[in-house]
Amino acid sequence: MPSSPADRTLHQHPLAYLLGLEGVALLRAFAGEHGRDFTEARFAEIRELLERADELGPGVDVPPLPVTDGYDGWAETYDGEDNGCFPMRDDVLAPMLDRLPVGRALDAACGTGAVAAQLVERGHEVIGIDLSEKMLARARTAVPDARFETGDLTGMPLPEGSVDHVVCSLALTHLADLRPFVAEAARVMRPGGHLVVLDTRTHFLGSPLYPLIKTAPDGRVGHIAGHHHGLGDYLRAALPHGFVVRDCQESRLGPETVDPHLRPEPLSPGPPDIWKLHPWAPEATNAAKAGQIGVLALDLELRPDV
Repeated sequence: MPSSPADRTLHQHPLAYLLGLEGVALLRAFAGEHGRDFTEARFAEIRELLERADELGPGVDVPPLPVTDGYDGWAETYDGEDNGCFPMRDDVLAPMLDRLPVGRALDAACGTGAVAAQLVERGHEVIGIDLSEKMLARARTAVPDARFETGDLTGMPLPEGSVDHVVCSLALTHLADLRPFVAEAARVMRPGGHLVVLDTRTHFLGSPLYPLIKTAPDGRVGHIAGHHHGLGDYLRAALPHGFVVRDCQESRLGPETVDPHLRPEPLSPGPPDIWKLHPWAPEATNAAKAGQIGVLALDLELRPDV
């Protein structure tokens, strides 16, 4: 029996996603964010979507895919994608990195090395760890002044008290429980150092799960485990180890998730790409997502007196 919902086969139907967006938009209208005309337009669009259900295609069963396989397959295109998380990450993370005292920094789940490069530019001695060998290969080429090793967020290949700071960006969503990671960060850090964490928020409002559909190097398509962590989850993991909050920042989505020039296009077979679904219901998508938190970042200092 699968150990958790994240390990189970998902059933993803494109119409279900679109109707879900319509529902969130209607809830926000019900709360007072939109008026009668908007509500009536949602009813009309729902009827149209139901009539066009055949064009959207059937639901698809999506098996689980190990995180390492997903990122190995993603490595080749990762840096070149038009990924809206990257500018949000850099806008929020840069001021936190600017304030870090120069020292020895661990980039945990370093991926292709984008954050490691920012740490090197600020004068830090940088170690990066990741489970994906293909991501690490790209990081070693992109950031030759850093050292990169295979390593797990919950079992870091470093001695106790060997780094000043730990930075982890766009990776903690893959952990069901934050506590083992924070315990490891506290173990490898020196007192007075900073744990800087940043992660995305889920696209699936109301669900604790945040699966990402990816393709392994051998062509297998599946969902890699993702989890939605609230602010309280971070604090409950960090405070028992003596961390104190020095900064907390959020980046929120703007009023237009969907480019107004985009038009709905026929969908490809396989798991639905939510970004290609958005133009099928642009007004509902924009209303559902406007103002939602895109990324959350925390700067946590490890108190020297604990």
